[in-house]
Amino acid sequence: MDWSGLLRAGLFALRLTPEQFWRLTPMELRIMLGAEAANPPLTRARLEELARAFPDVKGPADGHDRGA
Repeated sequence: MDWSGLLRAGLFALRLTPEQFWRLTPMELRIMLGAEAANPPLTRARLEELARAFPDVKGPADGHDRGA
């Protein structure tokens, strides 16, 4: 995570004090910076689209692929 960039945005763009910045949750900071517009909520249709694009694959050892 780019903490220095986020801190810069919080202090200069949002004019927060350091104390206010560090009390925010990451989600609160994202909303204040307008990030929710770039990342719309995950809908059922989008989840199904992602599931088709990236299906779960069972591995030989325990039935789960851990990407190893």
